[in-house]
Amino acid sequence: MAAVIEVVDGGLGTTLQDAGRPGFRRYGVALSGALEPLWLACANALAGNPSGAAALELRLTGPRLRVAAGRVRFALAGSADVAVSRRLTFAPWQSVTLEEGDELKIGAVRGGIAYLAIAGGIDTPPLLGSRATHLRAGLGGVEGRALAAGDHLPVGADEPDGSERRQSAFAHEDGPIRLLPGPQDDHFTPAARRTLAEEEFIVSRDADRMGLRLDGPALTHDDRFGDEIISDGVAPGALQVPPDGRPILLLADCQTVGGYPKIATAIGADLPRLAHALPGDRLRFACVSREQAVAARRAQQARLAAWIEGIAPCAPAGGLDEAALYSANLISGALYSEEP
Repeated sequence: MAAVIEVVDGGLGTTLQDAGRPGFRRYGVALSGALEPLWLACANALAGNPSGAAALELRLTGPRLRVAAGRVRFALAGSADVAVSRRLTFAPWQSVTLEEGDELKIGAVRGGIAYLAIAGGIDTPPLLGSRATHLRAGLGGVEGRALAAGDHLPVGADEPDGSERRQSAFAHEDGPIRLLPGPQDDHFTPAARRTLAEEEFIVSRDADRMGLRLDGPALTHDDRFGDEIISDGVAPGALQVPPDGRPILLLADCQTVGGYPKIATAIGADLPRLAHALPGDRLRFACVSREQAVAARRAQQARLAAWIEGIAPCAPAGGLDEAALYSANLISGALYSEEP
């Protein structure tokens, strides 16, 4: 029997996300997908899934879920308050298998974001090749919206087997958010370009999956070009600057075209870090070359691969791991000893 998860409480800001729907931006369809694809990959690896399988993205407070049918393995990447029924123990960065009738409650999410993966993935109907939720357009996920009480999530696999799995937290690099200049950096004064590289910016309350509006020193446009352009393509990571000089850093749910000049673009290796940015957080930027951006992305993928390789089996919550016990190097027949 296929497993089913019932949503008892959807929490705040919980959506179904996967690797997104690339290839449709020319039709006006946003990329969407996980804001933090590295942690999505981590959660899926702990659950035994492909890296881009559909999972729950948790933003403010997580959901309360009940296993309505079957047997389900969950895995959490991120920091959050967790409670499981039957006095089972479950911590972030590991997996746990629950039986029919068991409940899992995830409370406050720390660090801006977390991911809850389910072994086999969440098997809602795909739209344009993806199950990702785009809230503004009402696409994908569960009726294009955040999770709500009464929803039922089908699980796309048979009952899980094998040991539970765990790993230490996957940490990001520190330092400024790295940028590639342009594509319209020449539309700004030299002073604005220096300001971007030297000053600090603060994430405002206008922050969601579409983008982050930043407070701080205004980035002034060059009068020769004005403060608007003929609308052209934009992508996640673009740092566009409206007439008021307050930059907007676009994220996964951003529009496909825009009419504001873009002074720079965040490199792919640093986009996942922006998923953790909360109102009041302070950001600094540094411009790098294309070669440095490519090297950073390759190094990051190598770190992720090494992290996944380091996932280890662990004892199931509240019980013995028989598979690990039987595979241990025990001395056959040595039950007890007697004095000669």
